[in-house]
Amino acid sequence: MTQHHPKKQIKSDNKQLPSSDWIPNINLGEDYDRRYIDASIHYDAQENLAVFFGRDMPVHRHAQYLQIHYFERGDINFHIDDKLFQVEGPCLFLTPPAIPHSFQTMQDAGGHVLTIHQSLIWELMKRGLQNVPEIDLQLGICLTEKNMHEEQRNQWQLIQQLLQNIKNEWLAESPAKFLVLENFVYLLIIQIARLSSRQVKSSLINNDDLRLFHRFSNEIETHLHEHWHLYEYTRTIGVSASRLYQICKRISNSSPKKIIRERLLQEVKRMLTFSSLSSNEISYKLGFNDPAYFSRFFKAQTGMTPHSYRKKQALH
Repeated sequence: MTQHHPKKQIKSDNKQLPSSDWIPNINLGEDYDRRYIDASIHYDAQENLAVFFGRDMPVHRHAQYLQIHYFERGDINFHIDDKLFQVEGPCLFLTPPAIPHSFQTMQDAGGHVLTIHQSLIWELMKRGLQNVPEIDLQLGICLTEKNMHEEQRNQWQLIQQLLQNIKNEWLAESPAKFLVLENFVYLLIIQIARLSSRQVKSSLINNDDLRLFHRFSNEIETHLHEHWHLYEYTRTIGVSASRLYQICKRISNSSPKKIIRERLLQEVKRMLTFSSLSSNEISYKLGFNDPAYFSRFFKAQTGMTPHSYRKKQALH
């Protein structure tokens, strides 16, 4: 499949939760697919995004974009704000704009990722969707095929068909492409909203755990290039290594060391894809004192050298 790398149901009452300033804001048009930097709609296959960002996606947000993930199969852990959904595919998640989320998927999850500017959602609300009392797109939504009643299966199949239509239209270069995409998106949102009464129940994450996980994520962003050891993070946060491990496993299903490593790898991939810096320059910029170690680190995580990865990305 072609890659594109051109070159709240339950709300927390804890008032001490930090603002979203600490959370990495990912703009797919800037950080992933610059051909569509100003597009109001972006589509890609889940497999392609997983190659670039990883299958274990740490907590992040999309400041002005609603996002829809559809996973075809496998066990999925999806964290939206202070809610944790643990489900099996086929399943769908709707994440409102600016809401922190993270997820872990299996190797063969597959599926669709649709990113939609909030202005399109506002337009849909103005057209009358806001007058339907049981529909609230400000909250995260999780739907699974097996949770549907028999009479709702046709609506679920329509969602699957609409996602396939969006994929086909996205890959084609047809007249009025984005007008067609907008109309498919409107239909998709309405179908998701109609089925939202059947959404899966979530587990509520302990606020203290969430606060510490947020603090850990913030410290990673601050000290990523310094290559801090884990004990430096635990000392700064004021928590034991075992407690931090338990929190990270509970919220993200990853160990603290894995979260740090994958965040660093994501930054390396971004710079190899979008910057003109040499591998040696990137290694020093990201805090690696030895370019040879930088290459070994990257190859151990990806199975290829930085040069091979950059060459592969340039073909797409």
